[in-house]
Amino acid sequence: MPPAPDHNYCVALCTCPPEKAEEIAGELVRRRVCACVNVVSGLTSVYEWKGEIERDSESLLVIKTRADRFGELEAAVAAVHPYEVFELIALPVERGNAAYLGWIDSVLGGDSSG
Repeated sequence: MPPAPDHNYCVALCTCPPEKAEEIAGELVRRRVCACVNVVSGLTSVYEWKGEIERDSESLLVIKTRADRFGELEAAVAAVHPYEVFELIALPVERGNAAYLGWIDSVLGGDSSG
């Protein structure tokens, strides 16, 4: 039988202006609302905003955290993100390296078994 899913953890995705990406990532880690943020540069986002089709260069933040910290993560992003409406979506972790998930817990404090 395969191990149980690790739904206590999530990966959150957030786009932002390239010039703000590392600042936002650093602040999220500093506030301990996540254990790690990967900054992926060189994205082009195409979207509708206020009735117009927009095209912008952005960076993608790939944020590793626990699901029970999402509310704190969202508040921290809101405090530092320059967009009026920012993208922040979380995807559950189905499987993960136990040592890595344990590291997330050690960074965030406590464990995910609550």
